[in-house]
Amino acid sequence: MVLNYIWISFFVIAFAIGVVKLVLMGDTGVFPAMIDSTFASSKTAFEISLGLTGVLSLWLGIMKIGERGGVVDALSRLLSPVFTRLFPDIPKGHPATGSIFMNIAANMLGLDNAATPLGLRAMEQLQGLNPRKDTATNPMIMFLVLNTSGLTIIPVSILVYRAQMGAGQPTDVFIPILLATFFSTLAGIVATSIYQRINLLNRTLLLTLGGMCVAVAAVIWGFGQMDKDRMNLVSTSVANILLMTIIVAFILAGVRRRVNVYDAFIEGAKEGFTTAVRIIPYLVAILVGIGVFRASGAMDMIVGGVRWAVEACGGNSDFVGALPTALMKPLSGSGARGMMVDAMATYGPDSFVGRLSCIFQGSTDTTFYILAVYFGSVGIRYTRHAVACGLLADLAGVVAAIGVCYMFF
Repeated sequence: MVLNYIWISFFVIAFAIGVVKLVLMGDTGVFPAMIDSTFASSKTAFEISLGLTGVLSLWLGIMKIGERGGVVDALSRLLSPVFTRLFPDIPKGHPATGSIFMNIAANMLGLDNAATPLGLRAMEQLQGLNPRKDTATNPMIMFLVLNTSGLTIIPVSILVYRAQMGAGQPTDVFIPILLATFFSTLAGIVATSIYQRINLLNRTLLLTLGGMCVAVAAVIWGFGQMDKDRMNLVSTSVANILLMTIIVAFILAGVRRRVNVYDAFIEGAKEGFTTAVRIIPYLVAILVGIGVFRASGAMDMIVGGVRWAVEACGGNSDFVGALPTALMKPLSGSGARGMMVDAMATYGPDSFVGRLSCIFQGSTDTTFYILAVYFGSVGIRYTRHAVACGLLADLAGVVAAIGVCYMFF
C-alpha cells in the first residue's frame, strides 16, 4: 500500500506543479515534457529488462549450482555458534534454527527466491513458540532485523544493473557495498540486543563481531593509505577475483556433491529468464512515475532544497542527488531500484551520485515490505521494537554508504 500511495503521489504532484507552471509562469513545455518522459521511461524500462536477461540468467544459474552443491548448508553450519546466542529464546535443536540459518545464508548469497520461502517457514516455526499469537517475539524481531539490514556477500542484481547501464567497471562498488552493509547489520544487531538485553560480551559473539570489526577496520585503513585511482584499481581487482573465486568454488562444490552442474546451471538460468520478464511491468511503472515526477521539476525542487540546507550548514552536498534511493529503500525494493536506475541514467553510472545510489541500494533491505510480508504471514499485529531497530539499521547503512563512497570515489 505504501508504494501505491507513493506512485499516485508522483503523478498528482507532477500534475499540480505542471498546472502552476503553465498558469502562473506561462511554461507551455512542462506538459509535453511529462508526456515525452512517459514514452522515454517505458522504453528505457523495457530495454533494461531485456538487457538483464542474459546476465541474470548467468548468475542465477551459478547460484543454483552453489545451492545444490551445499554452499547454503555450509554457511548455516558456520553461522550456528553465533546465531544460537543471538536467539537465546529458541530451544536448542528446534527446527526454526535451521530455517533461520538457511534464510540468512541464502540472503548473504543473493538467493532471494530461495531466501523468502525459508524465511516464511522460519516465521511459522517461530510462531509455534509464541505464547501471544498477535505479538512479535524477541527471536522474530532479531530475525527480521537481520533480514532488513541487508547483509549480502554477492550483490548480483546491482552489478547486473550497472553493467546494463554501461558502467566502465560494474564491480567497482562491490567492496563499498560490503562495508556499508556490514555497518548496517552491526547496528541492527547492537540495537536489537540492547532492546532484548542480549549479552554481546559473550565470548563467541565478542570474538565474532570483534573480529569482523577488526577486519573491516583493516580494510578501511588499507584503502585509506591509497590515492583514489589506486584504491579504485585495487577494489575492482579484488572484487573481480572474489567473484571469479566464488564461481569456481560453487562449481567445485557441485562436482564434490556429484551434482550435474550443467543441468543445475540451466535450471537456474531459466529462473533468470522468467525473473527478467517478470520485473518488466514493475520497472515500467516505477520508472514512468519517476520520469513524470522529474520532468515536472518536482525532483529538482526536493534535491535542490536538501542541497541548499546541507550547504547552508557548511557540508559537502555531492551525495544529495542519490538520496531518493536511500529514502525509498525502506519502503519498496522495486521503487528504490527504479530510483537507482534513474540516478545512473541522469548522472551516469560512473558518477559519484550513480555509484552512491548503488551503494544505498545494496547497504540495506526493504524494511517495511519485509515486516509486512513476514509478520503478515503469521498474523502478527503488534511489532514492538521491530520497526525502530530496522530503521536504525537503515540509518546506519545510509550514513556508512555516504562515508564509504566519499572514501572510495
